[in-house]
Amino acid sequence: MIINSIKKSVFIFLLGMLLSSCMKDSLIHDFNKLQVRTKGHAVFIVNEGNFMYGNSSLTYYNPETGKVLNDVFYKSNSLPLGDVADFMIIHDSLAYLVVNNSGKIYIINKNTFKYRGKITGFISPRQMAFISDHKAYVSDLYAESIQIVNPTTNKITGFISTPHHSSEQILLYGSYAFVNSWSYDNKILIIDTRTDSLIDSITVTKQPNSMVLDRNGTLWVLSDGGYPQSPYGQEMAALTKINPVNRKIEKVFLFKEMSVSPSHLRINPDKDSLFFIYNSWAGGKVNKPGIYSMNINSEKLPELPVIPQNARTFYSLGIDYGNGFVYVADALDFMQRGKVFVYSAAFAPVDSLKAGIIPGYFCFKK
Repeated sequence: MIINSIKKSVFIFLLGMLLSSCMKDSLIHDFNKLQVRTKGHAVFIVNEGNFMYGNSSLTYYNPETGKVLNDVFYKSNSLPLGDVADFMIIHDSLAYLVVNNSGKIYIINKNTFKYRGKITGFISPRQMAFISDHKAYVSDLYAESIQIVNPTTNKITGFISTPHHSSEQILLYGSYAFVNSWSYDNKILIIDTRTDSLIDSITVTKQPNSMVLDRNGTLWVLSDGGYPQSPYGQEMAALTKINPVNRKIEKVFLFKEMSVSPSHLRINPDKDSLFFIYNSWAGGKVNKPGIYSMNINSEKLPELPVIPQNARTFYSLGIDYGNGFVYVADALDFMQRGKVFVYSAAFAPVDSLKAGIIPGYFCFKK
C-alpha cells in the first residue's frame, strides 16, 4: 500500500508537470484576481524583466495618492506578461503592451488592467504608433520591416519594407513618420503614412536611440555612438538637430567623452527643454553621470546634471506632460526589483517607489 501510494503521488506530480508544460501563455486560468477600476491621472511603469526569464511585469502608480500596485497585468488576468516588455501606449480606453522577445502585443483596459486581446505575428516588436483609429505601425528589431496593424481587428494587415534597417521609435510629424534605426545603424527613416512607403532617410551619428520634436517643430535625435567592442565600430555620441521639413541637419552637438552612451531623450510639457540620461550602458567610466537638461536654444551641451546619478544606475527616464514631473528608474543590479524616483519640474525629490525588475519605460495616463 505504501508503494502504491508513492506511485500514485509520483503519477500525480508528473501529470501536473505535464499539464503545466503544455499550458500556453495565452491561456488565462482562474485565481483570486485583482479587481480594481482606477480613475484619472496615473503612471504605468513597464518592467522589462530578465531576457529569456519571462518575468516582465507592469507597475501602476498614482502620483496623487502615492498608491503603488505591482505586477498588475498578472494579478488582473492570471496571465504572465512575457519576455522583455519594453513599451506601452494608450489609445482611447485601451493600453497596448509591446513584449519584445515574446513577439506579441497585449491589450488591456487602461483602468481595470483586464485583458482585451493580443496581436501576434511579430519577430521582435519594439514600439507602436497610431496613425489613425484603424491603422497603427509597429517597429521591429530584426524584421527589416515595419508592420501595419488594424487595431479594430488586432491583425497585421501589411508591412513597410526597410531593407538592411531595423526600426525602433516611431515619431509622427504631419503625414510622415520618422523612425530611428538604432541597432548597428545610423539612419532616420522617413515613412509616408498616406502610402505606407519608405521615401527617404537621414544619416546621423551611429546608433540613434531616441527622438523628440520641440515647440518649433524641430526634430532632435540622440545617438549613443556604439560601444568599443562593436563590430559596427564606435564614434563619439551626439545630439543632432534636424529640420523635418527639408530633412537637413542644422547642428550636431558632439559629447566629449568616448565612454558615454547617452539615452532616453525626452522633452518637457512646454517643449522647450530637452532631457536625457548621461552615463554608459556599456560599463565605461563617465564623469558626472546623471539626468541632464538642455534648452532648445542652447548653443552647447550642458556640463552638469540636474539630477546626479551618484551611486545609482539610471536606466530609464520619463517626463509627465501633465505636471512636468521627472521619473527616473534605477535598475540596481538588474536582478532585483528596481526603484523609481520622482522629481518635481524644479528637480526637487517628490517620491520614490519599488517597481519590477528593470523598469524600462514610463507611460502616462491622463
